[in-house]
Amino acid sequence: MELMINGEAVQAAPGLTVLELLEQRNLRAQTVVVERNRVPLPKDAFAATRLEAGDSLEILHFVGGG
Repeated sequence: MELMINGEAVQAAPGLTVLELLEQRNLRAQTVVVERNRVPLPKDAFAATRLEAGDSLEILHFVGGG
C-alpha cells in the first residue's frame, strides 16, 4: 500500500501499525511525535493503530543537544 510520510510517497505492507512502521525506520516511539491525516496520535495508540492505503503521516523526532 502507498503512504505519504513527511511528504514522500512510500510503499508499506498492508496492515502495518504505526509502531511497526517506526521500528522499520529505526525510530524510537519514545522520541517521536506522529500525526496521521493531520490528527496527532497519542503514543499509547501507536501499537493499535493500523495504517491504511493513502494515509498521510508526519513523523517528527527530537534530537538533544546544546
